[in-house]
Amino acid sequence: MRKVKVGFIGCGHISEVYLRNCTEVFDILEVVAVADMFPEMAKKRAQQFGIPNVFTVDELLADQEIEIVINLTSPKAHTEVNMKILKAGKHVYTEKPFALSLEDADQVLSLAKEKGLRIGSAPDTFLGGQLQTCRKIIDDGWIGTVYAANGSILMGHAWNGMHPNIHSFMEFGWDPLYDMAPYWLTAMVHLLGPARRVSGSVGQVRKEFHIGNMKSPHYGQTIPVTAPMNVTAIIDFDGGSTAHLLAAKESFGYSPRMEVYGTEGILYIEDPNFFGGTVRIRQSNGKEQEFPYSHGYLEDSRGLGIADMATAIVTGRPHRASGELARHVLDISHAILKSANTDRHILITAPCKQPSPLPLGLKFNQLDH
Repeated sequence: MRKVKVGFIGCGHISEVYLRNCTEVFDILEVVAVADMFPEMAKKRAQQFGIPNVFTVDELLADQEIEIVINLTSPKAHTEVNMKILKAGKHVYTEKPFALSLEDADQVLSLAKEKGLRIGSAPDTFLGGQLQTCRKIIDDGWIGTVYAANGSILMGHAWNGMHPNIHSFMEFGWDPLYDMAPYWLTAMVHLLGPARRVSGSVGQVRKEFHIGNMKSPHYGQTIPVTAPMNVTAIIDFDGGSTAHLLAAKESFGYSPRMEVYGTEGILYIEDPNFFGGTVRIRQSNGKEQEFPYSHGYLEDSRGLGIADMATAIVTGRPHRASGELARHVLDISHAILKSANTDRHILITAPCKQPSPLPLGLKFNQLDH
């Protein structure tokens, strides 16, 4: 299978694991260029991973050999950069959130359709060994008929004031609903199918945050908290199951959880934010057992969705971490807030198909037999 040449826009912290996997793990990908608004960051990544070209954004988009551009810019810039990539005639894979508004998401998808290009989006953790194994457990009937799920993400925020981008962490895009909930929501759609209806509530402990930690570079500052940091939702799915989601960054530490309930058992998922994790079920006889993995990719495999999209481009099949899936998850997120503001259920209108599971028995580094 031929290699697909890719370029990266955005060389910040998250780019390191992406570039490591895309240069060292996924054989179908060839990273040929990086770009960043701060050229020194792009140079650092190019040297670190042996990437031949450090370009400006315009130079990268003008390179005729590059087929996919990975957008790792800040959430506020996602739509603008994605539109530029599509206008340059290249496929897009973007970090989450896919967009900050439904209008922006639709604009990107419409242009991609018009140009016959593909859109991919994080998160791609649902392609990892943990959630692929969970999908097989459900599909094979180990817990009977699935009727409900429960997920919670309880974590601290940047409340100690030490995070360099603490101001951004208090805004939309970095809040729990758009920063962390996409992992859980994508996992739910992967396991339960598309959502149909949402009701939601939001809470807010603080409207502003005063940094009293003398070790913080922001000591003494008072920062407005402009996004809800405590969100709860009930989600109804097309297949008849329901799910509860709690996402909050008001606490401390990190306490992730997800469970799927069936008529014959309960499936325990360690953390949808990761590719690996212990998978357990409790069956009707009360016994619990840990399941072996049916699929690979257990380490931090960010970029797996890019490799799957590249494989799909070469073979002509649909890719799994698609723009439609990301738009559907964004619709759920917006519906949670809209429901909280209007005191009513919100119907999910963005079409989406349940992603197909990865085949069994894949060779390492390959996404097709």
